[in-house]
Amino acid sequence: MKYMVISDIHGDAACLKKALQRWEEEQAQALLVLGDLLYHGPRNPIPQGYAPKECAVLLNQYKKVIIAVRGNCDADVDQMMLDFAITAPYMLLPASGGRRICMTHGHLAEEMLHLQEGDLLLSGHTHVPGVWEKEMYTAMNPGSISLPKEETPHTYAVLEEHQIVIKTLEADVWKTANW
Repeated sequence: MKYMVISDIHGDAACLKKALQRWEEEQAQALLVLGDLLYHGPRNPIPQGYAPKECAVLLNQYKKVIIAVRGNCDADVDQMMLDFAITAPYMLLPASGGRRICMTHGHLAEEMLHLQEGDLLLSGHTHVPGVWEKEMYTAMNPGSISLPKEETPHTYAVLEEHQIVIKTLEADVWKTANW
């Protein structure tokens, strides 16, 4: 199965439109959203394309393909605007070869996730894209589509089989890895 992974939208409709355009081009089967969908949060600047109501409308158009988890900036009122669930702190998805994909926003302790050998941990929260080999599992952060940090570009990721490709919103490959 092919997944596209985005995180930390923070209500930026302009960046979300670009990401959804990439979704159409990538032709993935599911869109994994790692939290912080509508609100910019008190520690973040207001994104240039800040339009949370518009983001809700855009995301709701993809409700049948979105699998999402709750971020630290997501609130009950955000769930009221969305036609798909964002209340779970983490989700486990089956992957080929008996492996699992664990989705979380990234603000919870990893010990809570009960990761197993060979799992892939997807998390956002830091707004910094990357792939890290841990002792028993691989961790991946797709970065932020709206508020990248540490001088990184606006990014998303594509997962297919056991390959990870992190791309810029312009669809340029930023990093590749296997897990």
